[in-house]
Amino acid sequence: MTVIKDSVHDHIEIEGVAAALLDTPAVQRLRHVKQLGTVQLVYPSANHTRFEHSLGVYHLASKALDHLGIEGRQADRIEAAAILHDVGHGPFSHNIERLTHRLTGKYHDDVDELLHAGEVGEVLRDHGLDPDEVAAIVAGEGKYGQLVSGELDVDRMDYLVRDAHHTGVPYGTIDTERLVRELTFVEGELVLDEGNVQTAESLLLARALMNPAVYTHHVARISKAMLRRASELLVEQPDITAEGVRRMDDHDLLGALRMTEDTRELVRRYDERDLYKRAVWAEYDDVPDRIHDADHDAVREMEREIAGEVGLADEEVIVDVPPEPSMEESTARVTVSGEVRHLGDQSPLVSALRTAQRTQWRLGVYCPEAATDHVGAVAADVIGLDPEALRSDVSRGLPTTLDQFGISQG
Repeated sequence: MTVIKDSVHDHIEIEGVAAALLDTPAVQRLRHVKQLGTVQLVYPSANHTRFEHSLGVYHLASKALDHLGIEGRQADRIEAAAILHDVGHGPFSHNIERLTHRLTGKYHDDVDELLHAGEVGEVLRDHGLDPDEVAAIVAGEGKYGQLVSGELDVDRMDYLVRDAHHTGVPYGTIDTERLVRELTFVEGELVLDEGNVQTAESLLLARALMNPAVYTHHVARISKAMLRRASELLVEQPDITAEGVRRMDDHDLLGALRMTEDTRELVRRYDERDLYKRAVWAEYDDVPDRIHDADHDAVREMEREIAGEVGLADEEVIVDVPPEPSMEESTARVTVSGEVRHLGDQSPLVSALRTAQRTQWRLGVYCPEAATDHVGAVAADVIGLDPEALRSDVSRGLPTTLDQFGISQG
């Protein structure tokens, strides 16, 4: 048995196949992948890694297995999946995943080949485990996959409390002990037992509050967009592949960006926190449907058009269109009066949070600070934004750059 002191869960005891997996290169690599990517530029103490998080997910999974009475080979599979669930992450976690997925077709939970290869595959097979079965649990498949990747998964429970702890933002604080204790299976579905609507709501509320304060903070979004643009330029180099970038850690990626002429200026700005500024910061309902539905190529064409009209290099204009607002936690299942129901059908809080999430959504256009006025005016025309519709941002004191529209912010 290995005992590790953790900043969130105190002492974590690791044994069996998980302990054997701990020192494999695939798991140790996670020490060099930040959990929150570029959020450290907003919250300097947010330097925790996917390695720490994986330990926490294993710890909560083990607690859940004890509570649910799952033992033997099946418990080994789930614990292995918990410790391995993030080995597919690329550098800076989710920050460049859209890029690598577009070019490789793989998300971070597509780990089949990683679990078959090298020391990880050897350890799994030495413990009588089929790598394919463990990979399926990582991907959230089957009854037990819900524990690791689902609406009530231990992954979500750990990252919320861990991110709250390391950022100092208290909104993610949830009662993981109660959440784990109240888990049960009903007809193969993972649910919270009777009397736990508020427990499920706490998970939903924590995620909803952490989103604007941490995960989609505008500085984190700008730095993430700049890092993604630099990575796009990097994979265009003749000796770099998207699959190779996907297997880098944070240090590898920054080193490669610093050594590549086409990306050197962008990574300098990242290193020195000399970030682009917001030229446009537009609400959901002010953005045309064609922009919400635009694919990567359409967005790149808009960026080139804006940059060309302003006289900037292509990489100096970034149009950042976030995904559609979604709330996966609202589909979590709770038992009410002996009947399993979706939280979204049971809790009036869900509707309010969905509305809040939509009002928090913003389209951003970023560029060097000196060009924000000109870029903003051109971007509004190219994207199809009505300058008058953006007055509401000013009246509510929301941060935005509106001088380019002739709107006073005084």
